[in-house]
Amino acid sequence: MVSVELSGVSKTWGGTAAVDDVSFSVGGGKLVALLGPSGCGKSTTLRLVAGLEEASAGSIVIGGRDVTTAPPSKRGIAMVFQNYALFPHLSVGENILFGLQVRKVSRAEQDERLKKAADILGLDGLLERKPSQLSGGQQQRVALGRAIVARAPVCLMDEPLSNLDAQLRVEMRREIRELQQRLGMTMVYVTHDQVEAMTMADQVVLMRNGRIEQDAPPDELYENPASIFVARFVGTPPMNVVPLQALTAAGGAIVAPPGLDPAGLSVGIRPEVSELGESGIAAEVVAVEYLGADTLVEARIGGHPFIVRRPGKVRAAAGDRIYIRLSQSLLHWFDQSTERRVVPG
Repeated sequence: MVSVELSGVSKTWGGTAAVDDVSFSVGGGKLVALLGPSGCGKSTTLRLVAGLEEASAGSIVIGGRDVTTAPPSKRGIAMVFQNYALFPHLSVGENILFGLQVRKVSRAEQDERLKKAADILGLDGLLERKPSQLSGGQQQRVALGRAIVARAPVCLMDEPLSNLDAQLRVEMRREIRELQQRLGMTMVYVTHDQVEAMTMADQVVLMRNGRIEQDAPPDELYENPASIFVARFVGTPPMNVVPLQALTAAGGAIVAPPGLDPAGLSVGIRPEVSELGESGIAAEVVAVEYLGADTLVEARIGGHPFIVRRPGKVRAAAGDRIYIRLSQSLLHWFDQSTERRVVPG
């Protein structure tokens, strides 16, 4: 299995860094998700790995071979684009085999690879159709088929599910993950959807403004966010992050970790571990969203937003006064000036 490693990779346009000193590695046969908001540099990073953009600095190694200046055709990669990049005038079978035909692969080998890909993806009865005669999910499978027949050890995917509806995205992300594991492919997967990243990836590289904010397994990102940005980007609803002084002023009996200045600390806590009680931190309800299995209570503590998520139905209304209880052991601590996580000594 082939690994991918980026070391100090940067890409600048007109003096502006789109990707700034990015380093991470993808183990052979693993799926790594590049996650982040629009404009964070994740797609540019993928294009640098693919050779579609030229790195301004740093090195890219695929399978132990430095490919920083190599053309895309010499990198041993397959790529699935957001728009699927299917040729409308070609049939499904012709679309899947296009790359093999360009590389002059024998007809017998093409037929063998096409049959295997069609079997894996359930496309047997669709090979003669044109892309316009397919659903979105079927078009996605055709794009995947093209990557499978290439038999490249590394597959790069740039937001491949963003054009699909919510239910189909759930089905397709499961299929892609199963396919990646079955074929032993090394995969780099770009997405802005945290659910995709958290459910599919072995490792998540969360980016912000061209730099890596945190590189960790999904559970580590959720349980030990490295910064306020990570804490609020990962999790639905996002983590509550409120200045410690605002909580204590509202009646919270929260003690700062030893040796740290309370005035410079913010407290983070997940909505699902926040509780309501008869006493505690005073807050005013802004809105209540009943979701069936649970209820989201959006409140304000001294002007700072705070969401409580509780099972079942919570009887509260906008304008009500409620009291929130927080467990000291479940709190996350952040430095207000750097917005980085503080680990109590």
